[in-house]
Amino acid sequence: MRMRFATMSVLSAACVVMHVSGAMGAGPTTAPAFTDVSRPFWDTATMTGESVLFIKPADGGQATASLLFEPTAIRSVTSSDGKTIYKEGQDYLLVTGSRQLTLPAGSAIPARTTEELTPPLGSQPFGLVRRDGKGDILFAAGHEYADMQTLVTYTYKLDAASWDVPPPRFAERELPRTIAILRQGAPLKLVLFGDSISTGCNASKWANTPPFQPAYGELLAANLGRAYRSEISFTNHSEGGRTSAWGLEHIGPVAAEKPDLVILAWGMNDSTGEGETCSAETFIANLKGQMAAVRAARPNAEFILVASMLPNKDWRLANPDRVLQYRDAMRKMVGPGIALADLSSVWEAMLTRKPHLDLTGNGVNHPNDFGHRLYAEVIFSLLAQQRPAR
Repeated sequence: MRMRFATMSVLSAACVVMHVSGAMGAGPTTAPAFTDVSRPFWDTATMTGESVLFIKPADGGQATASLLFEPTAIRSVTSSDGKTIYKEGQDYLLVTGSRQLTLPAGSAIPARTTEELTPPLGSQPFGLVRRDGKGDILFAAGHEYADMQTLVTYTYKLDAASWDVPPPRFAERELPRTIAILRQGAPLKLVLFGDSISTGCNASKWANTPPFQPAYGELLAANLGRAYRSEISFTNHSEGGRTSAWGLEHIGPVAAEKPDLVILAWGMNDSTGEGETCSAETFIANLKGQMAAVRAARPNAEFILVASMLPNKDWRLANPDRVLQYRDAMRKMVGPGIALADLSSVWEAMLTRKPHLDLTGNGVNHPNDFGHRLYAEVIFSLLAQQRPAR
């Protein structure tokens, strides 16, 4: 499988909130192992590597974290880099009949207080003031949150009561040409166009730290190539700090690729800011303009629209409700040649059971490895009906 990647750059200070280049130039020092996204938790009743950040209460009691589901069995608890394996009873305890884990005295698992994650006002870059005004949100330029997070793999009972978000549906009706190409094992030209989430920000490969998991675009391309034995030409034209309006103005290089399938992943930056932000109507117009430009060069191109993850609601500039408005508007666009990867609904459901800090890569608006894997799993589910077994 051949994959190539377009250059991604940071062009403004605001952009750095979304994409921090750090030490990315050299690439990972260790080649990442293949990460399988073909068997997501909603298909298997197995949760692999769910991330949690243990919080210590102010009164000095036990640190706790919440899982998405009540485990029937815990298979492993490790550090985010996979180098440390923690022991039940010694490092963590599962509260019987619950989704809660606690840390006994002497645990080797990292934990933080709310105060440690709320530095003084003005101490963090990019105006990361909390909505309550009591301090800033701790910002991570690389793998700082991953270093504080712990990964839990477990089995659980899967039923409608445990997870009521409709699973992604195989999009053969919406993406018939793409799926036909894949089924034939023919080459597929895939292009990704979006903001810093799509550049790969805060994935461990991007941060040049173990386990070096690639971001969702690369994960998707690798898994499609493996599942269909097809040559996937993957180009990423995403840039940090950008909006759908910028994407419309700079759609030319994407159209010039004459792609078979384009993933358009906007919304996080469109929704961010005080006062009026990009309306759902304008957002949809920008997407339609991007698609029209691509189809002018490649009339039979097909599209996956990504409804973004939700930002940290505690950030003063975050507007998660606006992201959900974009999702609802994109749902109305689904039809021949257009499918929706609904990450917004997945995030919305997760945040009813877990805090944002469990899922974040930078504290504000980027996913960690677990989140990047969820992105890839949702999009892969649109494109592959029969997934290879583990």
